[in-house]
Amino acid sequence: MAPAESSTPRDLTRRSFLRGIGAAGAGLALGSCAPGARASGTTEIVFYQSKPEVIGYFDGLIEKFHQAQDKVRVRHDATSNLAGSFVRERPPDIGLLNYNFEIANYVEKGALSDLGDMPEASRIREDLRPLVEVTGSYPGRTSVIPYSVMAAAVLYNRDLFDEHGLQPPTTWDELTAVCDTLTEAGVTPIYSTFKDPWTIAQGPFDYTIGGMVDTTEFFRRLKEQGDDVGPGSDVAFSKQFLEPIERMDQLVAYSNGDAASRGYGDGNLAFANGDAAMYLQGPWALTEIAKTNPEMNVGAFPLPMTDDPADRRVRVNIDLALWIPEGSTKKEAAREFLSFLMQPEIIDTYNTDNLGFGVTKDAAPVENSTLIELKEYYDRAAFYLGASQLVPRSIPLENYTQALATGADPLSTLRTLDADWARLAFRS
Repeated sequence: MAPAESSTPRDLTRRSFLRGIGAAGAGLALGSCAPGARASGTTEIVFYQSKPEVIGYFDGLIEKFHQAQDKVRVRHDATSNLAGSFVRERPPDIGLLNYNFEIANYVEKGALSDLGDMPEASRIREDLRPLVEVTGSYPGRTSVIPYSVMAAAVLYNRDLFDEHGLQPPTTWDELTAVCDTLTEAGVTPIYSTFKDPWTIAQGPFDYTIGGMVDTTEFFRRLKEQGDDVGPGSDVAFSKQFLEPIERMDQLVAYSNGDAASRGYGDGNLAFANGDAAMYLQGPWALTEIAKTNPEMNVGAFPLPMTDDPADRRVRVNIDLALWIPEGSTKKEAAREFLSFLMQPEIIDTYNTDNLGFGVTKDAAPVENSTLIELKEYYDRAAFYLGASQLVPRSIPLENYTQALATGADPLSTLRTLDADWARLAFRS
């Protein structure tokens, strides 16, 4: 369940999946029409959902939908090229994907239809709206409906903390004191995996930035500022992000000595084996950790970056969001399927099964024994959108965060990021 980016294990899983099933299997992944799907009076729609670990899950939901009614048949497309389908003006009728810049691009071009009149739109928590709009918006439209939110924080080994008489820190000073105590006891405070840049971007980078900067407000102002980004501008990465990155440098110094050669899989295994007390990963890692140590007592706490406990917040990303293209000729049928997916017993079960937090005002509370420690923060909207989620993929942010974690000069690197953003804004 890691962020859907080119270097994440999600994409590695997808590539392995496609290699394994081959051409014949790819056809199955698209889903065959159920018996009678082309019969008179039925409408077939294409549902695009390609998150590898839940392809089978949604196949099951599609079958339930077919059993509940006989007017709409759904074909599950997990392999098509989304951009190509829009270019050919043959987009899917409904999509459910990670809400990132790929989807935001369609939002801002007006390629997605308005869902604001649907009852399901009014059920979404109001405090999630700023997260949606800062990523992408189109005037007068509700272009996407959030489906699942992932809340990430510091995973910690509760047993190791208890063994050394430690409590989850609530301030920056407490955090460094915990790390010093663990180091003196011969325990690695934080297991880091610098070999995979995305783990730095979504972890130390996002956690330190989000703990000190209002990322939604920062990126809103940055977009309004246009291409005037640099030392002389009011808003710049090299200004607002410098102090958090300097603290990130202090934090990653508490990592395992071989962090530069360790990747995501190594981190899951090492943390499960008790090789470190903390791990800056999201809930998607919990399933992998459990494969090695199913009885591990894992907790979670938001990374404290200031000396005020009230400043603690958790990193979130909109893991999945629903949308219906303007180009679909079967919008009503697509809306019917959307309504089915948004039924409380469907959406709540999905989030429970996949370690997500609910997006509706009446969502069932999270019950996972690790994530329950983050519930109070999510419930009162003490959260932030990860900065790495708000930088377009055309800017090599992950590489910059990798350089920062391995000793690059913070100010110089952030000024390079300023210049990249200014060039992109100018072309836009």
